[in-house]
Amino acid sequence: MKVLNGLSNIAGKYFAVWVILIALVAFLFPSAFVGLGSYITILLGVVMFGMGLTLKPVDFKIIAKSPRPVFVGVAAQFLVMPFAAFGIAYLLNLPAELAAGLVLLGCVPGGTASNVMVYLAKGNLALSVAMTSLSTLMAPIMTPLLLLLLAGQWLPVNPVSMFVSIIQVIIVPIVLGLLVQKLMPKVVKQTISVIPLISVAAILIIVSAVTAANAENVISSGFVVFLAVFLHNSFGLMLGYLTAMAMGLDEVDRRAISLEVGMQNSGLGVALATAHFGPLAALPSVWGAIWHNISGPILATIWSKNPSQKEKLVNVKRVPEVKIDNV
Repeated sequence: MKVLNGLSNIAGKYFAVWVILIALVAFLFPSAFVGLGSYITILLGVVMFGMGLTLKPVDFKIIAKSPRPVFVGVAAQFLVMPFAAFGIAYLLNLPAELAAGLVLLGCVPGGTASNVMVYLAKGNLALSVAMTSLSTLMAPIMTPLLLLLLAGQWLPVNPVSMFVSIIQVIIVPIVLGLLVQKLMPKVVKQTISVIPLISVAAILIIVSAVTAANAENVISSGFVVFLAVFLHNSFGLMLGYLTAMAMGLDEVDRRAISLEVGMQNSGLGVALATAHFGPLAALPSVWGAIWHNISGPILATIWSKNPSQKEKLVNVKRVPEVKIDNV
């Protein structure tokens, strides 16, 4: 178990490095990874099951105790990122599949990798976890509706089918994780530290499968997709912070909302794009998996060197257990 715990820590700490390496290998040797594409939905379910194993009632306590920052953050999540993606797709004149894929990346909820970034950035961790949890639970409704509104002009969107997909790959595994946590708490407590290793392994397989399926597309449109994802992430981080500032929230809340808005659950984006739009539409989410886990640590490091005057005690009380679950 000690060996697994050590591997788990290494996997989480150097996640961005592993993503880049596996993407490079899959790009150079696509035939070895193409067959893994059929397992994307199952793998994402495994990751979300891990999230369910770590959720606790305290994660939602802040919604009742101090709802304003949570609702401001979630509103920004589902407004800033979808409309920013829509604008960037038009600005860069992206092809239909890539445009729809970028909007999809903007419409998915936040991922729990942002929780770790908020903790490192000395932001409000309780707010970050609550935002991730709430936006994930809202995803079955919000993601299909926003896609229908913003991406329907590029590709046909079936909101009912997408609703069912999100229930299957997000909500059901989370509920199962909660049930296992409730029924077998001792087993969960003994194995919880290994979850990051399982999550990272699942995510690396997803990235390798999508990269292999898009090996030729990476050559032809890789730069413009990366530029789109870079701009999208930058707008999310900046506008998330400015929105929190405009609403009069303090510095720790601003940092949490900035990172939550800017970092998406790219794994869900990959799964939905592959299932409903096609492999090319998944490319923005693959780039998102790489770039979000580079920009997030950079910003967290900068903020960690500039602690705010009011650091929340909750950061000391609860350190995030699942380190990575968004691609």
